[in-house]
Amino acid sequence: MENSNSSEGTPNATCNDSEGPRWLFVAGYALISVTGLLLNLTALAIFYRHPKAACSHTTVYMTNLAVADLLLVLTLPTRIYQYSGARLSPGLCEAAGLVLLVNMYSSIFLLACMNLDRCLAVCFPLSSRVKAWRKRTPLVCLGVWTLTVGASLPTYLIKKTGGGGQQGGQCSCLDSLPVYATQPAAIGATLSVGFGIPLGSMLLCSWCLLRALRRSAAVQMGLVKGRKIRNMMAVNAVVFLLCFLPYHCLLVAIYLQVSGPRLLEWYQASLLIACSNTTLDPLVYYFTTQTFKDTMAVGKMRAFHSQSSDEQKRGASVPLNSWGGGQEGGRVPLNS
Repeated sequence: MENSNSSEGTPNATCNDSEGPRWLFVAGYALISVTGLLLNLTALAIFYRHPKAACSHTTVYMTNLAVADLLLVLTLPTRIYQYSGARLSPGLCEAAGLVLLVNMYSSIFLLACMNLDRCLAVCFPLSSRVKAWRKRTPLVCLGVWTLTVGASLPTYLIKKTGGGGQQGGQCSCLDSLPVYATQPAAIGATLSVGFGIPLGSMLLCSWCLLRALRRSAAVQMGLVKGRKIRNMMAVNAVVFLLCFLPYHCLLVAIYLQVSGPRLLEWYQASLLIACSNTTLDPLVYYFTTQTFKDTMAVGKMRAFHSQSSDEQKRGASVPLNSWGGGQEGGRVPLNS
């Protein structure tokens, strides 16, 4: 995955010196900082005080997501400081860029894992393998953190060893296009593993959940409000696409060397939108906890019907002379 916030630009990159967008970025990051800090601290406090408000597996995912958002929020003052006209040290700039990159892809993978976990619980309620996999939620989250940090660090280590020097030093931190977005290996890994696979997983899981809702007896009997579950899936999809799709579209434009006077400003705006996920993720927490019981009820109803069907099949296959408590191994004598 490439550096989302490189301190150097492409060879033909121009610096962003316009005052209008800079002050818009200052206002945007300030709003995200205050709102994201309050919402995520509140979410963590609720998760800590009410650990069983939702299923423990889902709570683990949401807690990790809130921690990732909070870490990003704590670095946003450096962006406000930079866009206000000051200059950050290269090391501090790189650290802030690394946290943004880790947060972005941690959020992508955690949202995808939450959807996959919910889908498996509903569609395969009786599977012992699914139950065993769901118990490994902490290990899944550890794997997400390891993947995102491990995939982001090489970009910065390469730059430190001279893999990508600043182009003439004419652009300050945050004011240039990412040079690594022009490399085929980096852009390919980012668009496929970092965005494409999680997006495909979320779409597939949403389709499976909608299919399960249409066939659910609990929904048809009015025991579960299918509309609430659909709203939950819609919020998850909107947050995912709204926050992360613009950034990856801009990476494609940079890789294809699309020229335009506003390309840098659009790229910077896409980073601002990506950071806004710290304020939108609490919506995911709200809808997830509000609809969790209904979603699990669909899975339990599917499990109940599966058990009933299995019992009926087993009953139909039992020989007639095996019923009853008669003599000779349960067989009923003819003269009885």
